[in-house]
Amino acid sequence: MDVQIILKVTNLTKQFKSKTGLMTAVNDISFTIKEGEIVGLLGPNGAGKTTTIQMLLGLMTPTGGQILYFEKSFQNYRVEILKNLNHMSGYSQMPWRLTVYENLKIFAYLYEVHNWKEKIVSLSAQFGVTEFLYKRFQDLSAGQRTRSLLVKAFLNDPKIVLLDEPTASLDPDIADSIRKYILSEQEKRNLSLLVTSHNMQEVEELCDKVVFLHQGKVLATDTPQGLAKRNTQSVLELMVADGLKRLIEELEKRGYPYEEKHRFITITLPEKEIAAFLLDISKRGIEFSDIEIVKPSLEDFFLSVSKKS
Repeated sequence: MDVQIILKVTNLTKQFKSKTGLMTAVNDISFTIKEGEIVGLLGPNGAGKTTTIQMLLGLMTPTGGQILYFEKSFQNYRVEILKNLNHMSGYSQMPWRLTVYENLKIFAYLYEVHNWKEKIVSLSAQFGVTEFLYKRFQDLSAGQRTRSLLVKAFLNDPKIVLLDEPTASLDPDIADSIRKYILSEQEKRNLSLLVTSHNMQEVEELCDKVVFLHQGKVLATDTPQGLAKRNTQSVLELMVADGLKRLIEELEKRGYPYEEKHRFITITLPEKEIAAFLLDISKRGIEFSDIEIVKPSLEDFFLSVSKKS
């Protein structure tokens, strides 16, 4: 059985006028999200993530390209599509003078949620909102506002949710419970999500695939593990009991970057060379212990791209 494509973005482009001419914020990007798939949209600041999401929500008109939800044109079937779509940003707001409950009630009417009272109660309990449900939005902390917005994002049982930094201002325990809820909804309802986050560990935990943007273009599309492996350098940490001087001579000979402090040495080298390197220094009589190998991560890939920028 073929898996349905929930979102298909083809050659999406957005240009803005500037004093020097046209500036391209999003440059001919394409990607898909399948039913039940969680896709991370990553990239350094200015990569085009926010502009892309605004176009996917219809808040900004593309200069070129096509957006299809459920195999239908977003431009032509906007109202129908928005009933099955929702969004949350850690930086967005609700009307400040209304209580959280009043805000959620309005959104429930807009989304035509029939059992809206039950949904507000159950989701408020799920996201830890119950205790401040009748407080005005302006009186909430940043974390409380984020949790309230997450209730809004799942209120209409959407088929796809766009989450922009969903756990940025949350305590670790709350963030963990939200990730678990997202994964349970993915499994239970085949929910699809597009997630942006600067928390690389969160992306690795949640996402099946990552679309990495750089200067408005798709630099890479891969699994989180696949992107991590593109950075071939690992970190080897040793405590050197004897032969520190000889070890440093060997490192400088091989050109491996290193840092040494109180006989603890941190070495950067290709992962595939670690085993042979340890064998070689053992043969030279260098005694070491407390071995730790830190393999490349998604964060390493992110940082390598950012540094090149």
